[in-house]
Amino acid sequence: MAVLILGDVHANLAALDAVIEAAGEFEAIWCLGDTVGYGPQPNECVSLIRARASATLVGNHDLGCLGTLSLANFNREARIANEWNGEQLTPEHREFLLGLEPIQRVDDQVTLAHGSPRDPVWEYLLDTESATTSLDHFDTQLCFVGHTHQPAIYTADDGADSQCSVTIPTDQMVLKLKPDKRYIINAGGVGQPRDGDSRAAFALFDREAQTVTFRRVIYNIRRTQTLMLDHGLPEILAARLSFGL
Repeated sequence: MAVLILGDVHANLAALDAVIEAAGEFEAIWCLGDTVGYGPQPNECVSLIRARASATLVGNHDLGCLGTLSLANFNREARIANEWNGEQLTPEHREFLLGLEPIQRVDDQVTLAHGSPRDPVWEYLLDTESATTSLDHFDTQLCFVGHTHQPAIYTADDGADSQCSVTIPTDQMVLKLKPDKRYIINAGGVGQPRDGDSRAAFALFDREAQTVTFRRVIYNIRRTQTLMLDHGLPEILAARLSFGL
């Protein structure tokens, strides 16, 4: 049975529910951070992740909503949304998020990081150069990351001075892990995809078969947009969901 890999939910409950339903049977959830921020249902999303996930990271937007990371580092619309998200969080959910780390070694094979192993809060892995540098900052074969909201597979030989290559996975693509390779894998964003595809993105990691399957699922975008506008969140943040940007 597989592990459901997801991240960047961003308080988008409609997308999170659709991902969990589409994933089918799975043994665990690993959440790569940014459960809140941007979207209209922070408490509902934290509650679900808290109940279902066996490993959860904290992301930069989570920290911004909690007030432990300066909102000066975010653009205007993100600041407005993060301030609102932070005001909505219950004390119980704030305490849960405050207890999380941005990086976690799950076992001898897998590390999780929100941004990158080198800088798990802020660094965006968007090219082979930064991915190659990150290889020195984790000691497992596989590292799942989030933060960019864009699916990607960075692959390198298992050895000194190896360089990463990149593959952009498509829906239903199955990656067979090879024992002589190392990987940094981004499953894409659940609640705010940014690769031009508005469907929620996630992955399923089958530890027995040693495969990672990349998936997309349609969700009720209009419901999330309506809630965002009802709560007075920036219109541009609602509009971008329709375009996956």
